[in-house]
This record gives sequence, structure tokens and C-alpha cells, in this order.
Amino acid sequence: MTTPTTIVELRTSLLQVPWRGAAPAAGILSEPHREIFVLEIETQGGLVGMSYLMPLRGGLHTLDACMKELIAPHVIGRDATEVEGIWQTLYRSNFWLGRMGVTVFAQSAVDMALWDIVGKRASLPLFRLWGAARTEIPAYGSGCFRGLGRDGMIRRAKEFTAQGLKAIKMQVAHIRPWREDVENVKAMREAMGGGIEIMIDVNMGWDADTAIQAGHRIDEFDPYWLEEPVIAEDFAGYRRIAAALKTRVVGGESHFTRNDLRPFFETPSVPILQPDPMRGGYTELRKIAAAGEPWGIRIAPHLFHETMVHLLASIPNASYLEYMDWNDDLWIEPVLPAQDGTMSPPERPGHGVVFRPEILKDHRIGGQRLTR
Repeated sequence: MTTPTTIVELRTSLLQVPWRGAAPAAGILSEPHREIFVLEIETQGGLVGMSYLMPLRGGLHTLDACMKELIAPHVIGRDATEVEGIWQTLYRSNFWLGRMGVTVFAQSAVDMALWDIVGKRASLPLFRLWGAARTEIPAYGSGCFRGLGRDGMIRRAKEFTAQGLKAIKMQVAHIRPWREDVENVKAMREAMGGGIEIMIDVNMGWDADTAIQAGHRIDEFDPYWLEEPVIAEDFAGYRRIAAALKTRVVGGESHFTRNDLRPFFETPSVPILQPDPMRGGYTELRKIAAAGEPWGIRIAPHLFHETMVHLLASIPNASYLEYMDWNDDLWIEPVLPAQDGTMSPPERPGHGVVFRPEILKDHRIGGQRLTR
């Protein structure tokens, strides 16, 4: 039996969109375009939910094939309000092929589009649907890329603070010796003064010994956190570093679902987790937040501020929202920081994010329509 919320069609669009200005000088990114995977889910009653992924390492056509073969057969014909049930079905049906990686990316796209439908059906923005803990979230400016060099990172940080942001993130490791990174952090602190928080992102570029050695030097410049100092699987390294430094050690963006994060809960040494919505969707990130709260662990999601603002506005243990402005040109109504350095979720139903029509029309390189 079909109802107005029965899922009848999945539509994908694969986009290659030029970067706003120069491509990110992250030292580990070399993509000439923004590659974006867009999913729309339509119900019998005409409700359409949208989500998007930005994998940063290619894979658009792989995601599209995964959506057709492994995802759509389990979704079409289901009720769009069965968000948890669909999440469990997809996770268990694809567990043999991969409880991480591309299947979870595709599943996450479905999850976020379904929540968009549920919010629209209720005529509520997601943060209010989930309980509305607050309407303002502190944000930090992210985009002081290591490849910009010392002066370029400082210049970018000043652009963020001129917008009212009270915190920025700079990058270290990968392209220069750690001692030079320390000097860059020192220069950033001197440029920012004492009133701006400085986050430092290693992007898994050190081993534990290097992170401790560099971290002891960096401690004196009072950074807010040291992010992803070692590879995702090195939980022992995380614990060693956290025990050795006075600076907070944070991470989690490269881990898939709360199952992959279990060691952080079993031995709490990381006070802030940074789950990525592409690695579990809204459903999983809300569970991660709930699992962390009893341990005093706060949540600062990875990227996607325009959709993650709803998550942080609805949970009690919110930390900072990562403001990366590289996609602000994609949206009809972008979510932007206020002059006091905070960001607020849109009051539009669902997540409230809508692509500008010309982006979908002019930059589409592929996609498909999937029905029963």
C-alpha cells in the first residue's frame, strides 16, 4: 500500500563546479573542481528531500553506481518517515561489502534527504523538529590552508575575523618540517592577539612522537585544539598525545559511524569529537552526540556548516561550527556568520538549503533517475 510519504524515485546529479577563486591550497588536495554528489528523494505525495556529498577525492561515478545497485532497491517503496528503519536496513544489507567507505557515504546521503522530507512534512526546520536547544552557535573560520604559507594563512585569518568570527583554524604538517609549523603558529598568535581562538589541523600528518614533540612547543601559544594529529586508527597515539599535552586533542572526521568511534568513548581522552555527516548522516551524528554527552564530550562536526547548524542547534553538547566559505555561492540563501561570530539555523522547513538552479543546470556531468 502506498501513502503520500511512500518513496517513489531517487534522482542523482553529479556536479563539477569551479572553485570560488583559487583551489584550496591544503597541500593534500589537488582537485581542479568541486565535485559534488546531489541526491533528491521524491515521495508519492510530491515531497522532495535533498542532500549532497562533497567527497574531496573523486568517486562521484562510484557513488552513483553504489546508489543504483546497493541503496535504491532497499529504499524505493519504503515510507520516507521510517528514517531509522531505512538506516538500519542499509547498514545491515551492505555490511558484508563495507561498513565504512562508499556504501556509508551513499547511505548518509539517503539519511539526510529523508530528514529533509520529514522536516518539510512537519513544516519545521530540523533543529526545531529535534528539540531546539539554541539558535546561535559559535563558529570558526576554516580555510587558512597550509599551502598559502605563513603570510597567506595570517591574511586569510584576518579575513575571517573581519567578518566577526572569534576563532580560526590553520593547518600544519604534510609540506614542511614541524619546527617551521611551530613558527607559523607563533606568528599566527602574534597576528591574532589574545582575543581569537586558534585551532590547529594536522590532517593526520604526524606520528604520535612528532605530535608530542611539536605539541609541547605549540602549547605555549595557547591554541584551542590540536586536530587529527595521527591517522584515524591510531587510538593509542591519540591517548598518548592527549596525556602529554595541555592543548585539547580532537578528532573523528575520518571515522565512520559511532562504531568506529567506540575507543574514544571507552577511554575518553578526546573532549571534542568532529564526526563527518558523510560518514553516517544526521541519524548517526545525533547518536554520536548522545553517546558523548555523559562523558562530557562535545561535538564540532566536520564541514557542511549549512546543514550541520541544525545538529548543533538541537543538541546539549555542541561545540564550534566549522565555517568553510567555499560553497556559499551554491545556495539561494547561504547560511552566513553574524557579526558576533555565531551562526543560526534557517527557519525554513527541513534543512532549508536549496541549490541555485543554474548550478544544477550548468555544471551537471552525470546522474540518473531510479524508480521501482
